[in-house]
Amino acid sequence: MPERIDLIIDQLRQQAIRVAPFSRAPYSGRQEACILLLSDGSWIPGVRVESASFSLTIPPILNALTTATALGRDDVLSIVQSAPFREEDQTFLRTNTGHGFTQLSDDVFVSGDPERFPAPVERLSPFQAGEPPDSPRTGIAMARRIAIRARVQESGFRVGALAVTGTGQMIPGVNVEYPDWSRILCAERNALGTAISYGHPSIKAMYLTCPSDPGCSPCGACRQLLAELSPEATLWIDRGEQEPQRVRPEELLPGFFSGAYIPLHS
Repeated sequence: MPERIDLIIDQLRQQAIRVAPFSRAPYSGRQEACILLLSDGSWIPGVRVESASFSLTIPPILNALTTATALGRDDVLSIVQSAPFREEDQTFLRTNTGHGFTQLSDDVFVSGDPERFPAPVERLSPFQAGEPPDSPRTGIAMARRIAIRARVQESGFRVGALAVTGTGQMIPGVNVEYPDWSRILCAERNALGTAISYGHPSIKAMYLTCPSDPGCSPCGACRQLLAELSPEATLWIDRGEQEPQRVRPEELLPGFFSGAYIPLHS
């Protein structure tokens, strides 16, 4: 490859190595990350987020791509990981994302001509502009606007989430669907994954909406992750014309699997 392309890829590798410690990997110890390079030179991180229910673990590539969707960015040019891509991730990138990715090396995928790639500049901010919600209805209204970004070609069912961190910053989440349904990620887990990737794991509140269904509620997978990752958060669920419903994660999933007796990586 030309020296300029090698330099860009090396810079992205270094960023992936720097953000990998943000991973939540208590069971495997595998601190892994990837970086998405966007068309303006900004970049998006994604880290590994493990669950005590192992099958719900969010891999770095899915974390980063769903973050990009929630932030309204579909201009991903390359993906660089801190470790080689696993075979299942390679298959996913080649066949499911719609970006036309091709593999450049065991830790790099690209979309388009690398010769035209910009040099990495700064990390794309994940935060919504403005002040945090001053009422449940305000938070739900913001989540409804976020839901427009959902990628729902499989179901047509949009979901939006607005997570508010312990420092008052707001992170969006939407459901992101792929032809491989095992890779679909819901809005709640999207927002949680983004928060962790950017080093903001403390969530104090989350506003949830399914605009077409005022009776909706988080799925079992999201209940498990919310109970594990944000047990103290207050959840506000859109109920249409009625007042938003207030609930805590442990109320949604009493007796959730905590993994308390699973050996942790040391």
